[in-house]
Amino acid sequence: MGNCFRKEYADEDDSDYKIFMEKNVQFVKDQKVWEEKISEARREGKTVVANFSASWCGPCRVMAPYYSELSEMYPSLVFLVIDVDEMNEFSSTWDIHATPTFFFLKDGVQVADKLVGANKPELLTRITSLVDSRT
Repeated sequence: MGNCFRKEYADEDDSDYKIFMEKNVQFVKDQKVWEEKISEARREGKTVVANFSASWCGPCRVMAPYYSELSEMYPSLVFLVIDVDEMNEFSSTWDIHATPTFFFLKDGVQVADKLVGANKPELLTRITSLVDSRT
């Protein structure tokens, strides 16, 4: 399972994030958007899957299409992407040391252990567990 710990190159094309816009994934570009998405999920009684990622991170790029597929498979959840470089200060408050890092939130509160790394089977297990616990 892969993790990225630091930015390896600066001028890479961010086009991999475009895949998220085609699915049920929402890109969080600032604190205001984060608060809006968390509030919206709270009002709708939805659990949030927050993907702290980076456009330059190889494992993040590997996970991007899978994360998008999961968003389509589980529309009862809210799937967010936070770019750790664009929201560096915000990301540091979440104790992000490697990307990708996934958090699972209900009413803005973490409801499961964070998942660090590009571990597709474990991400599916965590999401399935969240969905099953709601039924």
